[in-house]
Amino acid sequence: MNDSHYCPHTPDEISEMLSVIGVASVEELFSPIPTALRATTFNLPTGMSEFETFARMQAIAAENGQGLTHFIGGGYYDHIIPAVVDHLSGRAEFYTAYTPYQPECSQGTLQALFEYQTAICRLTGLDVSNASLYDGGTACAEAAMMALRVTGRNRIIVDGCVSPFSRQVLKTYLFNLDVEIIEITPLDGVLDRGELARVLDDSVAAVLVQNPNFFGCVDDFSTLANQVHEKGALLIASVYPISLGLLASPGELGVDIAVGDGQSLGNPLSFGGPSFGFIAANKTFIRNMPGRIVGETVDRNGKRGFVLTLQAREQHIKRHKATSNICSNQGLCALRGLIFLSSVGKQGLTDLAVLNRDKSEYAKERLAQIPGVTVLQSAPTFNEFTVLLPKPAAPVVAELLKMGVAAGVPLGQYYEGSENCLVVTVTEKRSRKEIDRLADALKTELATVRF
Repeated sequence: MNDSHYCPHTPDEISEMLSVIGVASVEELFSPIPTALRATTFNLPTGMSEFETFARMQAIAAENGQGLTHFIGGGYYDHIIPAVVDHLSGRAEFYTAYTPYQPECSQGTLQALFEYQTAICRLTGLDVSNASLYDGGTACAEAAMMALRVTGRNRIIVDGCVSPFSRQVLKTYLFNLDVEIIEITPLDGVLDRGELARVLDDSVAAVLVQNPNFFGCVDDFSTLANQVHEKGALLIASVYPISLGLLASPGELGVDIAVGDGQSLGNPLSFGGPSFGFIAANKTFIRNMPGRIVGETVDRNGKRGFVLTLQAREQHIKRHKATSNICSNQGLCALRGLIFLSSVGKQGLTDLAVLNRDKSEYAKERLAQIPGVTVLQSAPTFNEFTVLLPKPAAPVVAELLKMGVAAGVPLGQYYEGSENCLVVTVTEKRSRKEIDRLADALKTELATVRF
């Protein structure tokens, strides 16, 4: 193999470089690699221009389903991201920043996280928030851990309507602890109040619910807090942040700890991540919050400043006294959430939520007109809803993928007996034409089914 194939330098330059590092040839550099495993040629294609390279990358990306029309949700959503989010979060001051241990060098990052905490508090209607978590699943688990510490009890009740992904993370977190997790089987897509009353007693630390839940149902939890508090337990609610532009906030419902995934707040889907989790709580529980909190202070000259405070992480205090072993956070993703909320504003968030709800209602109407399809109506919905098909949903989804439509999330793999159920999600990005396309494709796929 000619050495010049490896490097654009002249043979004399290559020889000189090799002599400096003490080897006789380029081949010698590869001597530790068995001959059978060495490439005889790199078979590199002819160089392409920037335009040609970008076109090629787009073509490769298209093979990953980039051309699909998405009606998939289940916790991760295809929302519009204002251009300002990419522009500001892409500034070097933010995307190269590390954990702000030294406040004198990190005032910009600390202020951004402080403002993020403020936005989450206003969004959830609760008093305090930390500087973000990994994702919605770990946020649920951390909230449960908070409740265990606050109450000193060892039982957690989890509504079966909570995302199965979050429930699995919760089980993993608590696996080696002396904690009992009690799951309540859903009743018509909502919390089974009768079963909750039966298992809720003085040994329960918290009740974990989700709104809207995994079936897309918006449950009425207005009286649930009192029921839970009467037993000395805490109420934890996992929420979809965009829905809070339309629904009552957790604080208004008497929720003690609110959590959720921030992906829908200005973060792209990106094959599942990264995203960030948020958590907010009543001020009473601030010393049991996981991770870090950014606080506002003044320096010795009376100037406003920001610092990390109440850092109850195992890196900062004795491990057995730490509230969490979280060693980092999703600060840049949380910043994107702040920029998103700031750019849309209070009224913009409401308008966005209404648009999601209205488009979802149109999709309900169109799908309900298909012979054999039933839209479940056990509760109001936001932008997700469940339909019952006349055949298993998974193969139907597979066939619609071939038509360029990602129809939704089949429930059979998560809930026994729900093989024919499909959760459909409609965000503001879905046009009437795309919704009609979904309905037409589903009608075509079900045309051969006899009723």
